[in-house]
Amino acid sequence: MSKELAGRVALVTGAGRNIGRAIALALADAGAKVAVNARQSEAEIKAVAAEIDGLAVLADVSDEASVGRMIAAVLARYGRLDILVNNAAVRAVEPIESIDARRWREITGTILDGAWNCSRASLEALKKSGSGAIVNIGGLSAHTGAAGRPHVIAAKEGLVGLTRALAHDLAPHNVTVNCVVPGRIETVRTSPSANHRESPLGRRGKPEEVAAAVRFLAGPGARYVTGQTLHVSGGAAA
Repeated sequence: MSKELAGRVALVTGAGRNIGRAIALALADAGAKVAVNARQSEAEIKAVAAEIDGLAVLADVSDEASVGRMIAAVLARYGRLDILVNNAAVRAVEPIESIDARRWREITGTILDGAWNCSRASLEALKKSGSGAIVNIGGLSAHTGAAGRPHVIAAKEGLVGLTRALAHDLAPHNVTVNCVVPGRIETVRTSPSANHRESPLGRRGKPEEVAAAVRFLAGPGARYVTGQTLHVSGGAAA
């Protein structure tokens, strides 16, 4: 493939493993300089950064001040930011009786507040880009429902609304905002997966297939695509 993102800089949150790592590698393969983020998995993001000659930045996306420092570090290293991928999430499955206010805020704070914090902190840089792009990573259960994850589903569905809202606000600045929704993907998880039905294609997707969608939406071929939700789920949400 071409180096269609040469000269551009991307930040991928939650990029230590799985889909986030695949996205970082795909954007780097397209020619972008890539900063990778995690909240505490420093060894993982350093390993990803080493693969792509990128920048590893620890930050808690639910904390506004921490996000501000992260964006400042990216700008100090590269001088610009053109692409933001909001992938950081806590994909919990647990009995709803055990979800108290603290746990609710922890999950929604990472997924939804985190995407907002990162988007808001990146606004000026994205506007200056001339062809900025935000890609939010949604969740299949927000569109199909699932047991044991009302906090995750509420936050992931909130990302769809945030995507549409920001697309309108940022259109005058030539910044596109879209959402990619992975289905059942072959990933290494530390928590149980939602009980999604298998896709009509009869297999799970690969992280690289989600990353390919993000690469397209971040690139020059998608400049007339904004406010959209793209399902990479093998038809599971159809």
